[in-house]
Amino acid sequence: MPVLKNIGVLYTCKDEGKQSDIYPIKQAAMAWTDNKIEWVGHETEIPEKFFNEDVYDAGGNMVIPGLIDCHTHLAFGGWRGDEFEMKALGKPYIEIARMGGGILSTMKATREADADELIEKCLEHLNEIKKLGITTIECKSGYGLNVEDELKLLHVYRKLDTIQPLDIISTFLGAHTYPPEFKNDKKGYSDLICNELIPHIAEHELARFCDIFVEETAFTVDEARIILNRGNEFGLAPKLHADQLSDGKGAELAAETGAVSADHLEYISDEGIKKMKEAGVVAVTLPLATFYLRQQPAPARKMIEMGLDVAVSTDFNPGSAPSYHLPYAMSMACIIQYMSPAEVLKGATIKAAKALQLEKSTGSLEKGKNADFSIIQSPSVNQWLYNFKPNACVATWKDGRQIWSVE
Repeated sequence: MPVLKNIGVLYTCKDEGKQSDIYPIKQAAMAWTDNKIEWVGHETEIPEKFFNEDVYDAGGNMVIPGLIDCHTHLAFGGWRGDEFEMKALGKPYIEIARMGGGILSTMKATREADADELIEKCLEHLNEIKKLGITTIECKSGYGLNVEDELKLLHVYRKLDTIQPLDIISTFLGAHTYPPEFKNDKKGYSDLICNELIPHIAEHELARFCDIFVEETAFTVDEARIILNRGNEFGLAPKLHADQLSDGKGAELAAETGAVSADHLEYISDEGIKKMKEAGVVAVTLPLATFYLRQQPAPARKMIEMGLDVAVSTDFNPGSAPSYHLPYAMSMACIIQYMSPAEVLKGATIKAAKALQLEKSTGSLEKGKNADFSIIQSPSVNQWLYNFKPNACVATWKDGRQIWSVE
């Protein structure tokens, strides 16, 4: 039963109280058995049974639950740096898409990449991601947009989950947009998703969730309802990209379908917030995408005050959020979404765990939870997210073993 001592402050981030309640313990210690936390408290109160166990030194630093990035598009072919230049010069996304850019550009590159190429690229990302204190990451398909390549992406995630230490949570996003071969046959593509992909993915347990992009340029509420309900029939819990570019009533649909989360939400209505609260849907905010797209930010302050659970994630993808730096997204949430550092930390731990239905096993530092934690070189969460550094994480632990350290 290893014991971690000399912790300046430990934030338990229990899922109770307000979003700002992160339950700090100063001069803390923590003990775990195998991969489960056994005890957390003040170092002066360590139970006698831990006196002769192996001791690790936190160096007086801050300890937090392992961060959870609950919305990413990890596997994709190519990049879109040329589009970034066009966006920087003011060219609208719709015009870029008409020129062959956007999601369909990444779709083409992803279809051309084989599974081994995608795995190698993802492993490079994950090796850096774990250094940031992240221990769990959700990964969406959605750049294949046909049977063969959507399944390829989900098999890539399954393989990744076995060959590196972070937990990979897979989401099926075949309904990301309509592929060019179904441009004039939208019903045909929806039928492909409902009658071929969803049953196969469920049978082979390739994903936990079924996601969909609800927007004027993607899927309508009526189209999304059919696909989400079909996924639900096969045990794939609903998720939505909702109200990102306009108030498309995606939040209301998330509540109606019992979605686990609705993500983006820059244009969510008060009625959408109310209905999501009543249905227990987690709001996932993506400040990096907001920043890159020069949009109005999601109204996180209002959502919190109206009682919603608000998570914070990166939306890592090659177009609108080409960064997997979750601490950067967390600082950005404080600045543009008017969230306090404490609210953001809870948003990237236990609230993010709830957005993945993992709150019973991870996301907080409590007895019986997974021993997933990170050591941050900062005296407090306020100082950490205010005084932004390339990386303040000095060690990452997953399932009770150290998977990265600066030493």
